[in-house]
Amino acid sequence: MATIVFVDSFKGHIKKSAFESLTYAKKAQPGQELIALVAGDVPQNELEALGQYGASKVWHANGPAYKDFDSEIQGKTLAKAAEKANANLVVLPFDHTGKSIAPIVAVALGAGLVSGATSLPDTSNGFAVKVNVFSGKALAEVEVLTETKVITVNPNSIPVEKDERTAQVESFDPGLNISPRVHVKAVHKNTDEIPLPEAERVVSAGRGLKGPENWGLVEDLAKTLDAATACSRPVSDIGWRPHHEHVGQTGITIRPNLYIAAGISGAIQHLAGVNGSKTIVVINTDPEAPFFKAADYGVVGDAFEVLPKLNDALRKFKEASV
Repeated sequence: MATIVFVDSFKGHIKKSAFESLTYAKKAQPGQELIALVAGDVPQNELEALGQYGASKVWHANGPAYKDFDSEIQGKTLAKAAEKANANLVVLPFDHTGKSIAPIVAVALGAGLVSGATSLPDTSNGFAVKVNVFSGKALAEVEVLTETKVITVNPNSIPVEKDERTAQVESFDPGLNISPRVHVKAVHKNTDEIPLPEAERVVSAGRGLKGPENWGLVEDLAKTLDAATACSRPVSDIGWRPHHEHVGQTGITIRPNLYIAAGISGAIQHLAGVNGSKTIVVINTDPEAPFFKAADYGVVGDAFEVLPKLNDALRKFKEASV
């Protein structure tokens, strides 16, 4: 038996979510062979470095079929790898990639699927995994009865662990006789910012900032914190900020270590996308704002006054720490 982990990459570099998935897999079934599957063009040194996170082997599937992301090809490749490894556990990140691939793998393997695991499996009496339900307001324990299990792991659910090992890299050919049905003509992405799903710190704001011309306050604080920027849905809907910054139930779900929200009331739809954050700091002029109930730290004050003072204090702290 073995455990296999799908390792996602972007522009030829392995994403942070892969390290979390590998650490999760290593702890979920300790002592079992751990194989990482990488699809696409990734440098050899990054493939070998996956050994630091627990992978004993790396199976590398590369070629024209993996140039652009196609969930069918990626999913069937992972299923073939799981069959070859005789894997009883398949682990993926709970992101856009994992959400599109995991069901394909589960159907192909006849496996039970757990989406968005927040904890390691409890194997004391079977195999059960905790997940968030009701927009993160409650936890459910999902028992998996099939011999083979497929699990997608929520971001920041488990601290990444690493050592000095190097993985053995092998080419992997799934033998698929299918052509990509997805043909990407162009990809337009912002490259000068931290992607929200990967960010450990996020600074966000809502209509309380009164207009897009005031977003420099958010961007300055984010730069000081090495954080990503985000916004509420009304802000993206009226065009103050791009839609890829919208976090919430209908936007991106994030779980950073620190989430700072300025001028956001904290409606349930917004909370559903951010309440998995380790620490939430809320800044609002309204002491009755619902967001304060979910906050670890709250500041009743004007964002136009609080944000510059907070940014100034953080800059001085960083300078003193150098």
